[in-house]
Amino acid sequence: MHTKLSKIPFLLLVLTVILTFLFPSVPTGAQQEGLSPADTAWMLTATALVLIMTPGLAFFYGGMVNRKNVISTMLQSFICMAMISVIWVVFGFSLAFGDSIGGFVGNPGTFFMMRNVLDGAPWELAPTIPLALFAMFQLKFAIITPALITGAFAERIRFTSYTVFVLLFFIFIYAPLAHATWHPQGLLFQLGVLDFAGGTVVHMSAGWAALASAICLKRRHEASHSPAYITFVLLGTGLLWFGWFGFNAGSAMGANGLAATALATTMTASAAAALAWIFFDGVKGRKPSAMGTCIGAVVGLVAITPAAGFVTLPHSIAIGVISSVVSNLLVDLRSRTSIDDTLDVFPCHGVGGMVGMLLTGVFASKGVNPAIPDQGLIFGETKLFLVQLGALIGVSIFAFGGSWILLKVTNFITPLRVAVEEEQLGLDLSQHDEKM
Repeated sequence: MHTKLSKIPFLLLVLTVILTFLFPSVPTGAQQEGLSPADTAWMLTATALVLIMTPGLAFFYGGMVNRKNVISTMLQSFICMAMISVIWVVFGFSLAFGDSIGGFVGNPGTFFMMRNVLDGAPWELAPTIPLALFAMFQLKFAIITPALITGAFAERIRFTSYTVFVLLFFIFIYAPLAHATWHPQGLLFQLGVLDFAGGTVVHMSAGWAALASAICLKRRHEASHSPAYITFVLLGTGLLWFGWFGFNAGSAMGANGLAATALATTMTASAAAALAWIFFDGVKGRKPSAMGTCIGAVVGLVAITPAAGFVTLPHSIAIGVISSVVSNLLVDLRSRTSIDDTLDVFPCHGVGGMVGMLLTGVFASKGVNPAIPDQGLIFGETKLFLVQLGALIGVSIFAFGGSWILLKVTNFITPLRVAVEEEQLGLDLSQHDEKM
């Protein structure tokens, strides 16, 4: 980044500090009625579980890249925890969950600087936990979404350019999708789209942004390498799997039977997907691998995310197996193209999210969740499946097209790609002056 431009992030942080004096958002001491200590305790735990997923993702991705790019790849996940948290307090929560503007995005002034959050009335879809806790739980989803994208352009993006893209992606892609899907007045919510914990908002948006990024940044100059630390991948998978129970079961917004269902379907879908990946590799003549087991498990976690609170345990196994096989096939197909999606984010996260979203329209059951308006295809109803399909197409166009534009804008502000010499040296040294 040019010297003058490099001053802008610090100046923005100074401006944020000034805003804290102007808008301290001091609570009035009003009593919050109807809160449940049990639900609050569980959601505090779930919020922490979701946060551990981002360091888990850092290990998951960091172990897959070349040794000279491990620190840079992991830092790209960690910096999201810092950046998005500050943005969330200033106006991010408002963009996602503020008063609806046409069903597309929230009013940035609704909770500006977390005004009326510490003592605010609980969120209407989470009436038994404090509003501040709901805000912090949702923050963790906003953190991990841009971090997921990093696997697509690993080993060749400028760190400062990445931070600019993260800011733009959150404002123009993530926040509108979160609002449209999870706000009661959101466009997709009103249409009846089911996304229990982020198949559309998190995984599809990140997956399509990853594909756009891989195309925009073009191929690496050294596109073949061995993973640096498969042990890191195993550790990252364990942290992701552990944290995902907060991701999905926490989306029930309470310590209740629906949370137990979501936890159970999350476990079984991921287990089935891990087995399906290595067994399908065996059909193709490959040895069972730690890498394949880990990737399969994560694909299963991705696919069950939109369906976790809507489907039965047997159907969760079907979702895990189907998504794993589809993603496995697409990873092979992607490898025969010129698209350099470094860590196969689109075939695994993007496609996994889409398969999960469609299969929600197949397997969703009122017996599991009586609150849903329509059931899936397997129960003889077609409306939900068609709604899910329409939303999939619309969100795909929005996420891919919007991300493409934001990448071009970012590249105009500051070049996205490192120089050839910097790529060959490795991003750990060229971007951070650090090494393993």
